[in-house]
Amino acid sequence: MVGSQLRGLPRALLSTPAPLAAAARSLAQMNIARLKNFTEIVKNNFNISATAEKLYTSQPTLSKQMKMLEDELGLALFTRKGKNLVGLTSAGEQVMELAKGVVAQVEQLNQLSLGEQLATSGVLRIATTHTQARYKLPTVITEFSRRYPDVAINLHQGAPAQLAQMVQSGDVDMAIATESMYLFDELAAVPCHRWGRSVVVPHGHPLIDCQPLSMADLARYPLITYVFGFTGRSKMDKAFSRHGLSPKTVLTATDTDVIKHYVRLGMGVGVIASVAFDEGDREDLVSLNIDHLIASSATHICLRKHAHLRDYMYDFIHLYAPHISRETVQLHLINQPPAANMAELPWL
Repeated sequence: MVGSQLRGLPRALLSTPAPLAAAARSLAQMNIARLKNFTEIVKNNFNISATAEKLYTSQPTLSKQMKMLEDELGLALFTRKGKNLVGLTSAGEQVMELAKGVVAQVEQLNQLSLGEQLATSGVLRIATTHTQARYKLPTVITEFSRRYPDVAINLHQGAPAQLAQMVQSGDVDMAIATESMYLFDELAAVPCHRWGRSVVVPHGHPLIDCQPLSMADLARYPLITYVFGFTGRSKMDKAFSRHGLSPKTVLTATDTDVIKHYVRLGMGVGVIASVAFDEGDREDLVSLNIDHLIASSATHICLRKHAHLRDYMYDFIHLYAPHISRETVQLHLINQPPAANMAELPWL
């Protein structure tokens, strides 16, 4: 396991007689707990107190472990300002890259050693947007819970960039969102669905009679839509820009239900994900499809590369996107994603 990590080091590092090459080889005999704590300190922006609290240990103990790690490697890993850690040295950055792989593989072995019991019980931590949590996931989660009654589900909501960060830091097992997922090198983004947008207006609104609806028609009215960075907002902004239009956005929100509420109050025209318009909305609102105006977006499941997924996690992904095979997910995890044609993805 560790040997394979060593083979993954840059050739220049392994061929260096000292001190980095010796440090790399010594990882095979090292206390893995110290390596894990080292990576946690980096994740927590070198805040020893916060890391100690997260690891249920004391600050002096953690500081002592890091000093022992540096002594064991014969390297200065941290740059310091007084007694405070402020960053990594050049050697520390290289050791960090190796340590992340070692710790991840040890965690995989620990999970595998728990056996079949973990395949049917545990916790599934999902980060997602309000639109997914409210309109797409209920049927998926209901069926998943029927199949796995001993698996608790923790839902976390946030902006797409925040969701990706949660996956990257290991705070959640996966994220489901649209924007920003593919921008993180350490994450695997599996495209699952494409989805379009609709304009929502009250009954009797003049836009209902605009056939076909144009970007110029939309720009004449105050808009209510998602906060930038949420649910494909950037594509909408680019569509207006291509037409030389600067619409007046009077309100933005992260919650689709909030957008529809303010449309009902007469504040403006709403632009939402089409999937977020349900039967109950038809009583007082009209949905106008605008797929001909704004290109569809893709929803991704975001995972940490090289992560070990339990069987029930693969099953959850299959329930969410039945056309995505276990093998496809695994190819993304090892950074060898199959070619994907977004136009062939099923609609959400």
